[in-house]
Amino acid sequence: MAYEFSLRRRVEFAETDMAGIMHFSNFFRFMESAEAAFYRSLGFSIVKQVEGTGWPRVHAECDYASPLRFEDEVEVRLLVKEKRTRSISLLFKFLKMENGQEIVAARGAVTAVYITRSLDGALKATPIPEAFHQKVEAAPSDILGAWTK
Repeated sequence: MAYEFSLRRRVEFAETDMAGIMHFSNFFRFMESAEAAFYRSLGFSIVKQVEGTGWPRVHAECDYASPLRFEDEVEVRLLVKEKRTRSISLLFKFLKMENGQEIVAARGAVTAVYITRSLDGALKATPIPEAFHQKVEAAPSDILGAWTK
């Protein structure tokens, strides 16, 4: 079962602000890209696979430690913090190389709930499909502890 994933990419010019630093909102886009790639690697998609279902985000956060700039190569690491019956919580770490050292540029977190949508548009949390449960697990506590340091 999987609990971690890594995605590398470069910061594009269009993702920067007037100061040449990656705009804060793009960290959330990078997290979403890493999440989608993680699920794709397991044979899933974040797009509804069953009509009337979805994964709305109920929590998202990002703390910034060191700026990312145009053409910086960044590794977005994903770790499954918690998997519950109806939700999943993911942690993200943005890493860049600077003077031969790995620098944490930012840390983020996202929680999504698996839902069904009724004909009147009401959303209801529902159990995550069994196929997903069989392929995704929460990270072991020792890895989770080391990750948050």
